Amino acid sequence: MAENSFAAQVSEWVTQEKARQEAVLREAAQMVANNVRTSVAAGGRMPVETGNLKNSLMASTSAMPTVDQGEKAYPDSSGEIELIISNLEVGGTLYLGFQAAYGRRMNYGFVGEDSLGRLYNQAGYGFVDAEAQDWPQTVKRAEEKVRGRFERG
Repeated sequence: MAENSFAAQVSEWVTQEKARQEAVLREAAQMVANNVRTSVAAGGRMPVETGNLKNSLMASTSAMPTVDQGEKAYPDSSGEIELIISNLEVGGTLYLGFQAAYGRRMNYGFVGEDSLGRLYNQAGYGFVDAEAQDWPQTVKRAEEKVRGRFERG
């Protein structure tokens, strides 16, 4: 009987640890999805005029979202991103990618002539790179938030 009791306690502890890990992973992933879309005006690095680039962010657990060729209007996909992240499991892969064709140019910058003959000398905003570099700190911030939720019950 004592063994069963101990096994039950260990099982509960393992379940709690897995739940905590998944909560931290999901919180950190959602923070990245939010931060990468935060406008320059709101303290982020994303240039926002119409919101189309911001809205073109997509999430997937199976493959990197593809870049659309040509111009396209994107609806806000925040709800879909949250849903995908809410089902993310430890050991899984989350792909976040901008579908707007000009996303790469806005992140990295562009000097030269584009396919339509327009000349650019545009510095990049680095919104993707900044989030990638901040990942360890994002995980720490996510852990602090999740720890607070778990400790409060």
